[in-house]
Amino acid sequence: MQIILAQDVEKLGLKGDLLSVADGYARNFLVPKGLAISASKGAMKQAELMRRARLDREQRAKEAAAARVATLGAEPVYISARAGEGGRLFGSVTSSDVARAIEEQLDESIDRHDIRLDDPIRSLGTHQIEVRLHAEVNALVNVEVIAHEE
Repeated sequence: MQIILAQDVEKLGLKGDLLSVADGYARNFLVPKGLAISASKGAMKQAELMRRARLDREQRAKEAAAARVATLGAEPVYISARAGEGGRLFGSVTSSDVARAIEEQLDESIDRHDIRLDDPIRSLGTHQIEVRLHAEVNALVNVEVIAHEE
């Protein structure tokens, strides 16, 4: 059965996509829940409009993310942590700490899941961290971990 998705459906497609699915899946699940509509001539025009709107929205989001790259890379973010001999930290600096510091110092709201940190930072110094702003746009943020002074 040919359907047009009315909403994004995980592992199936995005709003406005024309798909061929099993009749029972369409009749018993997708259409009654309002996730899809049957593909007809009028629905095809509506699907094209939904696709165009989605592409415009994605393009605007990508441009906004590209504008944020300059803000994030402009100046370093400072994080104060307790350190021992040789610059080793007592504990570590995690992606949550980095996200909080970016919000406080650069006034940019970043979700901690968008910060690409393979392992927590365990030493003093400057570290370059990748931040995912959009599916196609990443920013590099310089994080300087400095010794906490009491």
